[in-house]
Amino acid sequence: MKTQQSFSPQQKLVVVMLALTQFTVILDFMVMSPLGDMLMKSMKISPDHFGIVVAAYAFSAGISGLLTAGFADKYDRKKLLIFFYAGFIAGTLCCGLAQTYAMLVAARIVTGIFGGVIGSVSMAIITDLFPLEMRGRVMGFMQMGFGASQVLGIPISLYIANHWGWEAPFFMVVILAGLVLAMIVMRLPAVTAHLALQSDKSPVQHLLHTFNKRNYRIAFLATALLSVGGFMMMPFGSAFAINNLHVTAGQLPVLFTFAGCVSLISVPLIGKLSDKIDKFALFSIASLYTMVMVVVYTNLGPSPFWLIILLNVLMLVGILSRMVPATALISAVPQMQDRGAFMSINSSLQSIAGGLAAVLAGRIVTQRDNFSPLEHYDTVGWVVVGFSMIGIFLLGRVSKMIKTKNTAVQEPELTPQAS
Repeated sequence: MKTQQSFSPQQKLVVVMLALTQFTVILDFMVMSPLGDMLMKSMKISPDHFGIVVAAYAFSAGISGLLTAGFADKYDRKKLLIFFYAGFIAGTLCCGLAQTYAMLVAARIVTGIFGGVIGSVSMAIITDLFPLEMRGRVMGFMQMGFGASQVLGIPISLYIANHWGWEAPFFMVVILAGLVLAMIVMRLPAVTAHLALQSDKSPVQHLLHTFNKRNYRIAFLATALLSVGGFMMMPFGSAFAINNLHVTAGQLPVLFTFAGCVSLISVPLIGKLSDKIDKFALFSIASLYTMVMVVVYTNLGPSPFWLIILLNVLMLVGILSRMVPATALISAVPQMQDRGAFMSINSSLQSIAGGLAAVLAGRIVTQRDNFSPLEHYDTVGWVVVGFSMIGIFLLGRVSKMIKTKNTAVQEPELTPQAS
């Protein structure tokens, strides 16, 4: 077992602020799944049209990330975070104000343009301020935003949506994100150490330089394929639970609450474990376990509610056990001077792959009417298994690259600069 370094008070504050940022961004994205059944019925849209709503955010986030990648290492990362987070809040407000399907798609595009870059900026900040030996725990805390969105955000969102309409959760996100933005402005230190390493390349040259590195491209491909597998089941999770498993609208918040509670407990433990043992070994074991749970869950029919909760929780633990070590490993690939561009491209490909996954799932899944069971959801599960197998191979290559890199050179440890 490895000896773990302790967090300084300033590092803890940085983790808290970035985790809260991720919480609001993830909640804005994740809430689309539980609202899916409500949206499809209220707007009278089909599964493939709902897939486009989800994909609109992902595609715009991907394009935005690519367009900003060349600039990502040219500015203070704090200023970039503030700019894009403010735009994300404005886009989320537009989602709540949307009255038609076309307006909702447009609003999701605006939200994606800004929200899709926030994750990459946060990742660059983390990679600058925390050594690899601490990143598993940091990623664990960051992924707690996923669990918190389910245990707090999604049940509350469903509750207020049932009382005030599907628009209400978006207004809730706007209020929460506004408070987090104020905290970032006042308390997050400037992150500018990377500026001393910048060359005179233009943004386009910097983007091409980053994309042309073979090791980076392997990491990009690994991220994209992992994202396809991770996104395919998500858009139709609530519709499958209600129409196929016979979960009621009242039980749906309970289902997400249980899953979120388990996420909040398990993710920090997974992060600590990934800093103690080989990250790729943990990822591989979790991937094999997840494949089994995905096949079981997607082939499930009407079942007792307790069994649905149990299987959903067991599947989620496997998914999270893949995400934490994979994210930590990929964060170690870029050099400091390339991190902003690398994270932007990586996040872009992740979003685009997720959008393609949502569209593909929308083409596979069919529904005779808005109240009929979803058909071919089990096929989606098998496709996820296929992508997961390829993901193990690709992340294995990433792991080997990092071990070779760490043997050749030891990166200096950075500390946050004062504002």
